[in-house]
Amino acid sequence: MSQFQFPTVTISGTGLWHPENSISNEELVQVLNENADRFNADHAQAIESGEIQPLAKSDADFITKASGIKQRYVYEKEGILDINRMRPNLPPRSENELSYQAEMAVKAAKAALADAHKTGADIDAVIVSCAYTERAYPAIAIEVQEQLGITGFGFDMLVACSAATFGLHRAYEMIRSGSAKAVLVVNPELVTPQLNYADRDSHFIFGDVATAVIVEAEDTVTAPQYFKILSTKAVTQFSNNIRSNFGHLSRANDTDVFAANNLFHQEGRKVFKEVCPMAAQHMTEHLAAHEIDNQQVKRWFLHQANLNMNLLIAKKLLGRLATNEEAPTILDEFGNTASAGSIIAFNRHNKDFNNGDIGMICSFGAGYSIGSLVVECVYK
Repeated sequence: MSQFQFPTVTISGTGLWHPENSISNEELVQVLNENADRFNADHAQAIESGEIQPLAKSDADFITKASGIKQRYVYEKEGILDINRMRPNLPPRSENELSYQAEMAVKAAKAALADAHKTGADIDAVIVSCAYTERAYPAIAIEVQEQLGITGFGFDMLVACSAATFGLHRAYEMIRSGSAKAVLVVNPELVTPQLNYADRDSHFIFGDVATAVIVEAEDTVTAPQYFKILSTKAVTQFSNNIRSNFGHLSRANDTDVFAANNLFHQEGRKVFKEVCPMAAQHMTEHLAAHEIDNQQVKRWFLHQANLNMNLLIAKKLLGRLATNEEAPTILDEFGNTASAGSIIAFNRHNKDFNNGDIGMICSFGAGYSIGSLVVECVYK
């Protein structure tokens, strides 16, 4: 009986889709400040007596300096900028219509399939991995599977900002085990509905986007350029510093489903202090397992949450400030897109790789969770 040979696993294509609508820092600040002025005027007596705290105001320069974000793409714009609403206006779709996230996912998936020179008939499994899904079931992944004519199976998974890399890990394992020959991993990050647009510390963070990746065995690759996945590495460590508490138990808790505590919130300074050294150590150890020195990495495709975080992590990795070519950022255009950020960076900045060049894809976020992949460029 012949011994089973583990196939070499590759990333053979990526896709990116973003909405047409974008919101600048200036637009967000205007509605936040108008709301703060109205709230503080309406509650002036309670604020003066110390019963409640006034809402803080902001400015666009503060946002750019604190995060590196200058704008973000959003699925729906008018509702966010309406002072009497301050959240996206996404009317419910009928159960016979394509869901919002499936629509986003299909658009990114089609781009990834084209990049990999594949069709839906070549795919065995679909993983939708993201920070939020718009419903519990049926899985968005199965809806995407249906739209693309994919036979096999699909499932959703949620790992906050590490969802994309953790999804790629599952695809890698499927290919290695032989349970699939090609897997579509999609990240439809429709995150803006979970933001508190009255909160100065978080209202500017997220944008909406969808990314997709084709993972397949090397012997089926038809694209001229692809990336071998040398290995994957993941770690989780419980932390309360990044939370989003909205869930199906809200109905049973007899609390306000949309209270600020149920929306996205974080202890940003604690996250910065704790996650940066964890991420740098994680990636260094991952590369060391392959006897690859950090200086040998052509490009670091890092999670895109905050520019200052990425600058510090890159400095810890290289012992110096990294250039934008070494650790590209897309925050200024996209904002934080939850799990999709590192995949956007990879999609935008991998075509100049030469045969044998090494890259590191890494995400880090709520959980805490960190996921990474060491990849090596190959030309056929």
